[in-house]
Amino acid sequence: MASVRQISRRIRSVQNTAKITKAMSMIAASKLRRSQDAATQGRSYADHMEKMVSSVMSQIGEEINNQPLANNREINNVGLLIITPDRGLTGGLNSNLIRAAGDFIGKQDCPVKVITVGKKGTDYSKRSGLELISDFSGIGDRPSPSDTVQIARALIKSFEESSVDAFYIAYAQFISTTLQKPSVIQLLPILETGENDTNSEYIYEPSPNRVLSKLLPRYIETLVHHAVLEANASEQSARMVAMNQATDNANAMVDDLTLLMNKMRQEMITNELLDIVGGVSALEG
Repeated sequence: MASVRQISRRIRSVQNTAKITKAMSMIAASKLRRSQDAATQGRSYADHMEKMVSSVMSQIGEEINNQPLANNREINNVGLLIITPDRGLTGGLNSNLIRAAGDFIGKQDCPVKVITVGKKGTDYSKRSGLELISDFSGIGDRPSPSDTVQIARALIKSFEESSVDAFYIAYAQFISTTLQKPSVIQLLPILETGENDTNSEYIYEPSPNRVLSKLLPRYIETLVHHAVLEANASEQSARMVAMNQATDNANAMVDDLTLLMNKMRQEMITNELLDIVGGVSALEG
């Protein structure tokens, strides 16, 4: 059994760990508000962008086949954009993301090529032997459109060059502070969702087809940027919750160790008193 001195050292070590996890939780909480606002505010823009694209696509008809990013063809290779954090200490977020990506890859009947955002996704791709098209790690806690536009252009280039015939994106959708949902959605080819404003008729100049050729790349850039914002908010919220739980567990461990140490001290004092009483009795006898 450990001595009182060893338990005291263990208590100090756990207390220092609790201070670290508490500080990390506070840092994540300070970043979460900004990340959460960016993710939720971007949803409205992405939704309106989707409705606009769907509205234009509905007016083109069969000419949609002339749009490279909306061209449905036989699928021989699938592309997957995996967005993960660069660091750990996020509870089950990373494992859930990797599991969702792995389940998707396992269901495919053709080779899968990946683009990764974040070191955790890159490490998974290398371990799994997947073909890595590009790696965009180290974006940071404040992703800007200039940071994510290169990601969108890389996957658009792969699709237009027929390196892949369909592209999907795996990321953590921010639901609430305590809930992040791993999602896998299709990016390319772009499909008409039907969520357009049927009560409004628009006139596009010079033509719907010309407008769409400029709009579709911007639409993909918007979806990629919004997914990165959602993933960033999910990372900060998951880290805050995980570090709060770690702090609570450390404090509970300190309480248990302190109780054990006090019991051992009480037992030592009792044994010493018994030795003294026994010695006095022996002298009196």
